[in-house]
Amino acid sequence: MAKQNKKNAGLKKSQDSMKRHIKTFWKILAGGVFLIFLLFLLASWGFFGSLPDETSLENPEKDLATQIVSEDGEVIGKFFKENRTPVQYEDLPAHLVNALIATEDVRFYDHAGIDGKGSVRAMAFLGTRGGASTISQQLAKQFFTDQVSRNKWERGIQKIKEWIIATRLERRYTKNEIITMYFNVYDFLNLAIGIESASHIYFDKAPNELKVEESAMLVGMFKNSSLYNPRRNPEGVMNRRNVVLSQMAKYEFITEAGKDSLQQLPLNFTFTPQDHDEGIGTYVREYIRGYMKQWAKDNPKLDGSLYDINSDGLKVYTTINAKMQEYAEEAVDEHIANLQKEFDRQNKSNKTAPFRDITVEETNRIMDAGMRRSDRWRLMKKQGKPEKEIIESFKKKTQMRIFAWGGDIDTLMTPMDSIRYYKSFFRASLMSMTPQTGEIKAWVGGVNYKHFKYDMVKKGKRQIGSTFKPFVYATAIDQMHMSPCDTIPNTPFTIPAGAMGNTKDWSPKNSDGNYGGWVTLKDGLARSINTVTARLIYRVGPRPVIDLVEKMGIDTRDILEVPSIALGTPDVSLYEMVGAYSTFANEGVYVKPILVQRIEDKNGTVLFQNVPETKDVISYETAFITISLLQGVTQSGSGSRLRGKWRSSYPVYKRIITGYPYEFENPIAGKTGTTQNNSDGWFMGIVPNLATGVWVGGDDRATHFGSTAYGQGASMALPVWGIYMKKCYADETLDISQDNFKGPENISIETNCEDFKNQNIGKDGEIPDDEFDF
Repeated sequence: MAKQNKKNAGLKKSQDSMKRHIKTFWKILAGGVFLIFLLFLLASWGFFGSLPDETSLENPEKDLATQIVSEDGEVIGKFFKENRTPVQYEDLPAHLVNALIATEDVRFYDHAGIDGKGSVRAMAFLGTRGGASTISQQLAKQFFTDQVSRNKWERGIQKIKEWIIATRLERRYTKNEIITMYFNVYDFLNLAIGIESASHIYFDKAPNELKVEESAMLVGMFKNSSLYNPRRNPEGVMNRRNVVLSQMAKYEFITEAGKDSLQQLPLNFTFTPQDHDEGIGTYVREYIRGYMKQWAKDNPKLDGSLYDINSDGLKVYTTINAKMQEYAEEAVDEHIANLQKEFDRQNKSNKTAPFRDITVEETNRIMDAGMRRSDRWRLMKKQGKPEKEIIESFKKKTQMRIFAWGGDIDTLMTPMDSIRYYKSFFRASLMSMTPQTGEIKAWVGGVNYKHFKYDMVKKGKRQIGSTFKPFVYATAIDQMHMSPCDTIPNTPFTIPAGAMGNTKDWSPKNSDGNYGGWVTLKDGLARSINTVTARLIYRVGPRPVIDLVEKMGIDTRDILEVPSIALGTPDVSLYEMVGAYSTFANEGVYVKPILVQRIEDKNGTVLFQNVPETKDVISYETAFITISLLQGVTQSGSGSRLRGKWRSSYPVYKRIITGYPYEFENPIAGKTGTTQNNSDGWFMGIVPNLATGVWVGGDDRATHFGSTAYGQGASMALPVWGIYMKKCYADETLDISQDNFKGPENISIETNCEDFKNQNIGKDGEIPDDEFDF
């Protein structure tokens, strides 16, 4: 009996102990739940730091890039602090969304921001069997956790905040909106923030064009884009991609057979960087940056603050055609690369290379000026370095990466040698626009923006040579009603000192040295005869010509009122020249060239709409007659190379660019231009609905070919125009005209030179005395 009582007592004691343990467990559990509840409550009250307010939750998007959009809908560039461009849920392919859900949060559509089952599993197994973070929590982390703490306690508090924010996000947004925001906010590295940028940078396509395996690769990067980066770790990225494909098969988003097939595919990513020095339209993008900065200053928001072009998500709709821009850049590259080879070949025997026809003192001045304009000089000056130390630094060899047509080269050279090296390269520019609207379709400011940042479309101005002559002819036609069939003597001619602002006698020479006989105006322009142009400006005077080009958009403040301007001594930008020449193709009406058509904010509200600026300059008849004269240049003058198929037996042309294989048969109005010492080569070419100008030359006028055969506009610039137009005509979607130029119904000026007899020729073939009246 005693034993039984003892046994019962022990059992009771054991039961009491069990009850105490159970009570303790429930107390601990209740305490833990209460503590968690208290932590959540305190966190929600802001005890551990403020939570985002309602406004932040309503507008959680971070900095948005400004997009530059071409007329054909291509994004050709962005301005950004973070390269982020938002997409809509409809832009996301189903397999991309499915890949994310299968890999990151398979119960996404079943929870309200916190996955209870996943949380219990994570706590029970201490995260060894997977985490519990939902897509909503990860979105909260991306938006509102600036820096993940390494301290466990602080990280725990951050986690609690993320859980609270996740539930609030779930209440405020739909599941599809949360998915979309997560894709828009994630940093895929390499300046790819958000799925839109990532798709273009890693696969050169829009998100809705992604294939299943491509979507799987990008979703795989969500785990750790630094570790799973295809440029650094392609093997690891492929393994991670295959894990995503396995998850998709596990949850029946794809079949097992499909998974096995896709896992065998290589990554096949196409890295397409979107930094400011790379990609299409680098020069035009930089011009637009300056334009937008000024626009932002002039057009503040309603609250008085300024638009930030790097973060306000603006859309800048331009007139640029992405295809034509690409063709223009290709044309410049193809010709200038070949031209450079010939220039380098000739410079092997040039002791002053890359300069010609200058003294040692002039060379030193050029090099010294280049040194003082360099980034190195400005940086060291800003650091307070003495000038002597700065100059010495230019004589010390240093590692640098330099430009070459075959690709950048890593080398060791002195900064001073690098200045001379860069001055050996030809620069080039091209601008193409629709004369009737002023819309610029292509803008190439140089051969490589990364290494040659100075824009030679609008910022740079150079002597324009014979491309100025049509303005003199147009003035003579407009004021004196002259006909292309009128004849003028091709003889030496002098405008004496004291006449028309001359300080000394001016006796222009013909470039070919040939004189004699009479020539029509049409032949005079086609052959670019200097004495003919000199006689014309003697008739009309410099002032009317200056007034004409000013109305055509050319800055005339620095143009001297002297007759020598007739041969192209003024410095003018390519932008101005294309705008001015377009007047001839637009019935005598000048339309200011435009680049920005419309600006919208991130919500699509139109902030700016361009209104064309036009000006009547010359009569329709005068414009048409001038176009007729310019057509003569491409029929029988220096522009006639566009008509043939010269692949050529002439070594000089063969070395420049495999001859002139253009074979254009359509009407083309054009004019070549060459400046003194062959320092600048120009070509202006017009068809009825497109005017295009090309300039080629060195950074310094002393960088030039030694002979006109190579240095003239027909060799330097015309081939770029020819290649560009061949590409444009091959693309029928562009609808570039091959029709005749349209003229007025009634023309009072004679254009049929076969039947026309000039009434100005005097007896015995002499010019009447009034020929020289002015």
